Amino acid sequence: MTALSPSPAPSRDGDDHPRRAGTVGGTPVGFGRRQLLAALPDAFRKLSPVALLATPVMLVVEIGAVATTVLSIIDPSTLGWMVTVWLWLTVLFGTLAESVAEGRGKAQAASLRALQAETDARRLRPDGTEEHVPSTSLHQGDLVVVEAGERIPGDGDVVEGVASVDESAVTGESAPVIRESGGDRSAVTGGTEVLSDRIVVRITAEPGHSFVDRMIALVEGSERQRTPNEIALNVLLASLTAIFVAVVGSLYFVADYSDAHQSVLVLTALLVCLIPTTIGALLSAIGIAGMDRLVRRNVLAMSGRAVEAAGDVDVLLLDKTGTITYGNRRASEVVAVGGTVQRYLEEATVLASLADETPEGRSIVELLEGVQPEPLADAVLVEFSAATRMSGLDAAGRQVRKGAASAVEAWVRAEGGTVPDDLAPAVQRVSELGGTPLVVADRVGTDAPRVLGVVHLKDVVKEGIRERFEELRAMGIRTVMITGDNAVTARVIAAEAGVDDVLAEATPEDKLALIRSEQRGGRMVAMCGDGTNDAPALAQADVGVAMNTGTMAAKEAGNMVDLDSDPTKLIEVVEIGKQLLITRGALTTFSVANDVAKYFAILPAMFVGTFPQLDVLNIMRLSSPASAITSAVVFNALIIVGLIPLALRGVAYRPSSASSLLRRNLLIYGVGGLIAPFLGIKLLDLVISLIPGL
Repeated sequence: MTALSPSPAPSRDGDDHPRRAGTVGGTPVGFGRRQLLAALPDAFRKLSPVALLATPVMLVVEIGAVATTVLSIIDPSTLGWMVTVWLWLTVLFGTLAESVAEGRGKAQAASLRALQAETDARRLRPDGTEEHVPSTSLHQGDLVVVEAGERIPGDGDVVEGVASVDESAVTGESAPVIRESGGDRSAVTGGTEVLSDRIVVRITAEPGHSFVDRMIALVEGSERQRTPNEIALNVLLASLTAIFVAVVGSLYFVADYSDAHQSVLVLTALLVCLIPTTIGALLSAIGIAGMDRLVRRNVLAMSGRAVEAAGDVDVLLLDKTGTITYGNRRASEVVAVGGTVQRYLEEATVLASLADETPEGRSIVELLEGVQPEPLADAVLVEFSAATRMSGLDAAGRQVRKGAASAVEAWVRAEGGTVPDDLAPAVQRVSELGGTPLVVADRVGTDAPRVLGVVHLKDVVKEGIRERFEELRAMGIRTVMITGDNAVTARVIAAEAGVDDVLAEATPEDKLALIRSEQRGGRMVAMCGDGTNDAPALAQADVGVAMNTGTMAAKEAGNMVDLDSDPTKLIEVVEIGKQLLITRGALTTFSVANDVAKYFAILPAMFVGTFPQLDVLNIMRLSSPASAITSAVVFNALIIVGLIPLALRGVAYRPSSASSLLRRNLLIYGVGGLIAPFLGIKLLDLVISLIPGL
């Protein structure tokens, strides 16, 4: 797949993207024994109280584990050591979840570091000669030559030539991509390999500030900041923890007053089981995994906040050129006028385009690649110039010209020729379709020149983009195309692409005004763009997705970069954002709901000796008070491990209304959170009751 091809539709089951399932840039990302073992050392390091300050819930659990450890040493008992061990495991499982999530980013970073090996660069001197220098000595603005089999020494733009480039180490795609001067396929990444031909690259990044450097920092999580939503949830969890600490602390005195004395060990077990340890342990892993899932879709998020915001996007603004359409206009047809034979027109059009090295000129040759005109003797290519607005070819006995309609008409008339009557309607038809008409004419011998036909240059909408916009519409997102083109051209492209609205003849100020207007209306706005003129809008948008093939200004302004340069990738970005929010909500619901079973397990066990009537609350018919308390503590720890894969993979997202999502969340994770602990604690009780001395 080239950088201009739309990505296949994303999976809806929360699994890895189908075209990169199980890998990140070639690095395995599965969840299994190997990943757990690799994450264990870091999980133990995170047991430091300083590290746990960011997760107050787990800090309280660790304090409780320390307290029970001391008590078990002073007064050893089977129950004491069982509770102590599983409290420590609860904290460890929480740090393990975060370590596994971070480990996936570190694995990706390790593969990316292979791209940073110092390479030999062939830098061009001002006189055009080459000098060999290490890639680390290159600076912004340097020109380097790269040929087949060589690595590109640094980030840059192709300024000369066209080549096939292997970017699999960065994007995970095995298929090479085409990079060429001009248009929206000129950006190259340092460390990628040229497979064919020769290109000249202008370096755009200083050493240590390359795109790969930024990517490594991002996937390792060193630049990850907690999002407002995550901070708010942390505050809620900390508040709930403080409330339960106060409640359990007061329970000590209530129990003492009622002659149902409770040990600190039992009260600690109760506290740990009642505070929201499940979501507290998994919260950080959910956020890290959300950014990781974006990386696996070849999208780099500069912050977790951008991922969250993507889940609430209402409006998507897309720049037309290079985003909805290919970066340059392409020839779509040649129409004969004045009775010219079609084959003769096509041959003349190819001859007139041989000197045209613009992307438009090359597209004409590609369109007519099967046409092989007879070679002309002593042919001299006439390059396009802004003064003549024409290009062509002069040979012995023949002249061929191609260019703007008015320029070619003026040349024909100045040389004594006439313009056919059907030329104006043909030019008008192309203009009304939103295209650019180029007129072809030739002159044979001493005859007067004549007009042969019209070439239709059009903005070509990227394949499959209309279907992707329909998906966005089903998700409740309104799409708006922004372009500097006139209203006629804009409406034609908008209709072909299937966008909901269009802003024509837009200046950078117009884009900013539109985004601010939407935001004032309470809507979350996403913007896709690739040009320098898109930078202000990308910076203002809640979610700014810059194309990797775009300018450095655009990439610096956005808070996401799409390595595939596919504007419809925002569908996947939005899905991942929604998946992140839904996963966090689902596991919070589950965490709160499963506390209910623990009430029925621990509270009767604590007071049944003093108040036998409370045995009626022992609806699980647990074997003994000690077994009930231990089973609840063990379940509290094991459920964290059981939910790590879900936290990393994310809850499946399917486009639906907010009420449907809420209902589904409550039915699956609310009801599931109620039922699972009853079953789990009862099964554990059957096993634990067999332990002697408990």
